[in-house]
Amino acid sequence: MSDSPQFSLPPRLSFAVRPTPLQLLERLSRELGGPRVWAKRDDLTGSVLSGNKVRKLEFTLAQALAQGADTIITCGGLQSNHCRATALLCAQIGVRCELILRGEARGPFDGNLLLDHLAGAAISTYPPEHYQKALPALLREAADAARSEGRAPFVIPTGASDGIGVWGYIAACAELRDDFARAGISPGHIVCASGSGGTQAGLSAGVALHGIDARVWGFAVCDDAAYFQRKVREDLLDWRQRYVVPLDLNAVSVRVIDDYIGPGYAQAGPEVFDTIRHLASSEGLVLDPVYTGKAFHGLIEELKRGRFGDSGDIVFVHTGGVFGLFPQRDQFRF
Repeated sequence: MSDSPQFSLPPRLSFAVRPTPLQLLERLSRELGGPRVWAKRDDLTGSVLSGNKVRKLEFTLAQALAQGADTIITCGGLQSNHCRATALLCAQIGVRCELILRGEARGPFDGNLLLDHLAGAAISTYPPEHYQKALPALLREAADAARSEGRAPFVIPTGASDGIGVWGYIAACAELRDDFARAGISPGHIVCASGSGGTQAGLSAGVALHGIDARVWGFAVCDDAAYFQRKVREDLLDWRQRYVVPLDLNAVSVRVIDDYIGPGYAQAGPEVFDTIRHLASSEGLVLDPVYTGKAFHGLIEELKRGRFGDSGDIVFVHTGGVFGLFPQRDQFRF
């Protein structure tokens, strides 16, 4: 993959297995009888490092090291894919990782939380209500404590979704451009789950920068469409303020579908678990109940309703999350 002639990527570490495959979901496409559905397999960016967060962290951790950081502080849910990836990458590059997590563990450690502990991260957990109200203060206090001990902290926001993390999926759009050329397709739509907004922000800017004629859609997994439209634009504005970029943000459309959130963040209804099981058994594609399962279930329902037309190609960016399946294993019936 090469940079666009219009811009150069900022400093970047190399963690992800790239490029990831583009897989045609043949049986599902025949079953639905509409556009052919493809999956960009970003669940294959690594093994325990799998998922979309690794692409963002390649840029974010490069910035942290350039600033001389020896302590990375970040945050997320108890089963955060981002926190798991951050903890493992910090172990890989030899810096301290501190995680501020929403929720309190009950029973043995499982899923991403188990991997956080294996990676040696320092973990603090808080009840959801306190976390939501106090997160900026919690991050600030952790950074202040690190500085008081003579360490150099670098704080990464939820999901590494900010103007630095945006580069992860701007760069991924160069892969998608090459994927489409090899497959001989010109998809009209690219779809992803939106949980912190950074992946959608990168895709939305990336299709424009790399000349991909496709609409980007985010399926909200927690907050409503208005929140994600605002958050994506905030990330893109932060990106433009940090870097010299050849893109008019007013020309970037932010499309969000918020009809498939279900009971709330990390909570899914039985229809999502049915979709997860169906995709695993029919295509060997494993989704999760927090992000990709909700988004893919929404995609199937919207395809049936005709939102994306009845022909052509559509690409689902599989952002990973398999470890989030295990703590919710009791939702499956076999």
